[in-house]
Amino acid sequence: MALISLEDLEGLDEENLDDDITDNTEPMVEEERLLSHWQAVASAHQVSVPAEMTGPIQEMTRNSQQREALPFSLISRQEKTGEVLYEERLYPAGTWASVTRGEDLYEQSISMAFMKLMRFICKENSAGRYLGMTVPVVSSIQVTKDGETFDKNVETAFFLPAEFQSSAPHSLDPDIRITHREPIRVIARTFYGTTTEQTVSWQIRLLWELLDLGDAVHRDRYMVAVYDNPASPRRRNEIWFIRRDL
Repeated sequence: MALISLEDLEGLDEENLDDDITDNTEPMVEEERLLSHWQAVASAHQVSVPAEMTGPIQEMTRNSQQREALPFSLISRQEKTGEVLYEERLYPAGTWASVTRGEDLYEQSISMAFMKLMRFICKENSAGRYLGMTVPVVSSIQVTKDGETFDKNVETAFFLPAEFQSSAPHSLDPDIRITHREPIRVIARTFYGTTTEQTVSWQIRLLWELLDLGDAVHRDRYMVAVYDNPASPRRRNEIWFIRRDL
């Protein structure tokens, strides 16, 4: 079964935890309460959280308000009647940690990948310490020749915090790659809600309807950026089209 992703880490306050565990009258230590909350959320996503993730869940929950934003330069913004239709941005070169998974479902692949990244962030690294987190977490999608189906292999990555950009720690998991990426120029459109293969495919079609770029952007690969807790009624995500040239 798949594992839960970064998106479920935010908003774990006392009220949320109490609401999810009202059926259990036995006193529970904090880590048990957090794990129970995660398992309840995971069941709704058809994914599973093993007990050994208790420590990383605690660590990232404790530091959830200290995430860095992925830096970028705004190139242009297209608006209509006060609504932002899309933005064009330039993201800098930098060091990323990434994992590629090829599960049956897109949402399973990104969940499995992030669980590995989560362990890396929470001390399973050569520095032996919590590294910190940046948002958004970005998944790269390759579209098959039919133009509709996603390739099973999905790469999920996060930009290392500024402290580690010049000297990145090594992962203890061989599946995690620490790589330098060149700058990337994207056209980004915000959408809200869940990120499944169906919802992402729909957002790709919507953005194509707004653009007239010919071959200026790639048509066989895209990125999905995720910012918020999926429990939020207006969870923020973005679809990114990738410019061929800077």
